[in-house]
Amino acid sequence: MKLNGADILINCLCEQGVDTVFGYPGGAVLDIYDALYRNGKIKHILTAHEQGAAHAADGYARVTGKTGVCFATSGPGATNLVTGIATAYMDSVPMVAVTGNVGINLLGRDSFQEVDICGITMPVTKHNFIVKDVTELADTVRKAFYIANSGRKGPVLIDILKNVQVAECPYQPQTPKNPATKSVLPDKLKDIADAIEKSKKPVIMAGGGIIASESSLLLRELAKKCEIPVTYTLMGKGCIPDGDELCLGMLGMHGTAQAVKTVINADTVIALGTRFSDRVALNRDKFAYGKTVIQIDIDNAEIDKNVTSSMHLMADLNQALTALLPLLKQKQRSEWLNEVKSFKKERNLNRATEIINSASRLSPKDSPIITDVGQHQMWTAQNFDLQSPRLFCTSGGLGTMGYGMGAAIGAAIGSGKLAVLVTGDGCLGMNMNEISTAAANKLPVVILLMDNRVLGMVRQWQKLFYKRRFSQTNLERKIDYIKLAESLGAVGIMLGENDDIENTLEKAFNTACEKSVPVLVDCVISPDENVLPMIKPGATYDTQLDKMEENK
Repeated sequence: MKLNGADILINCLCEQGVDTVFGYPGGAVLDIYDALYRNGKIKHILTAHEQGAAHAADGYARVTGKTGVCFATSGPGATNLVTGIATAYMDSVPMVAVTGNVGINLLGRDSFQEVDICGITMPVTKHNFIVKDVTELADTVRKAFYIANSGRKGPVLIDILKNVQVAECPYQPQTPKNPATKSVLPDKLKDIADAIEKSKKPVIMAGGGIIASESSLLLRELAKKCEIPVTYTLMGKGCIPDGDELCLGMLGMHGTAQAVKTVINADTVIALGTRFSDRVALNRDKFAYGKTVIQIDIDNAEIDKNVTSSMHLMADLNQALTALLPLLKQKQRSEWLNEVKSFKKERNLNRATEIINSASRLSPKDSPIITDVGQHQMWTAQNFDLQSPRLFCTSGGLGTMGYGMGAAIGAAIGSGKLAVLVTGDGCLGMNMNEISTAAANKLPVVILLMDNRVLGMVRQWQKLFYKRRFSQTNLERKIDYIKLAESLGAVGIMLGENDDIENTLEKAFNTACEKSVPVLVDCVISPDENVLPMIKPGATYDTQLDKMEENK
């Protein structure tokens, strides 16, 4: 059959199993939106801003494991996607972003709303395409989904010229081609298995690759079979249940004391799907000193990039662990586990963490948890107990303030569950317009706003490293967040410093579920509440700070 380019695009999305698209229309994509309307099979979520659409596609992808899809028009519409695309790129989230552009006769002439979005996004996409010929469109869309999901996952952009959207050519439906992973031969894992067997004090360091490869159950089997404690990076949260006897909590600059001390005392670090970022390895030259480091990762570029391994394997983690487990014998490491248990496990307690701990107890166990970036992000990672993977959405690599509200929309739609967003007043100021999107779509999202009237994490750094010179981190905004929420179609609830946390949050969760409405809880906290423990940038793990008095 013969179709125009816009119809070919929508049909190809249906081929790929796309059920939801997030976007914002404009002149250069009107034909695409018309095809979407006529097709009627794909749900479209109209966001308040294109950046919100990209973050929503990201949140949808994280909780479902499917590819998130977003649309934007040319020029500013396309450039507004860039931060969301870069966020997905840094955290290896599969996404296909579709933009429109001027017709081929106007290309390169500085035409109205023309921008080279492929050139702009080249550093932050796995691949991008500009489609100038309608006969190439269907294959390009199929390639984009294949690339987004092959190897280390990530975003792909397709820029479709206006003339391609209206031109016609034959279209033949195809079954999606799913990326295949190569089986790992056992002989490639022999040295790794031997090293694990010989180790007296091993620790597993699990990253986002465990979740991306659907390997959480294999990780738990490995940990229990060999009695190895597990710490996770920010992107790996949920890979092992918080509260499991072998779970140490998060590692890194704001990692738990137990995780940090275990890594210090370990003789072997088994790094699975993690890239040893500067917020995790900190001083990469000293991180692995005197230890055997085993690294397994699907991306060859990450092998030995930040920390030099003793042995490594480039492979899909699911395939690697499936092949590794039969090579390992049941092992008892009671002496090591007792030593690990002796390490301090207290959590940092303040008003903010009390609120997050209460939310963790009261929220449904299958609710996706979303954060923006800053102190509240670290408090949540430290204190919100998760039992399953694909429930935690946060901007790890790029650290994108303004990520949360869009991602919460995508997570709520993708999961079909109540979503919990923990944010700060600085971050919410960047994306509060998306509350109206959640309200318009009747999404049960509980927004826990940590309202300390400052840019908390930046101010904490100024306290520690800049002798309390609080330059531009005190917010002088006169926002009434309850009225703001109500004006955007949400429900607003105040949680003052002396109000009962449990009753207030219980009311918020019940209201969101019963009325299918976003509920904003204005949680008033002190600007002097800090994220602890903390390790200084570039320092070693043995310099972890539990108090900040000496730096005041």
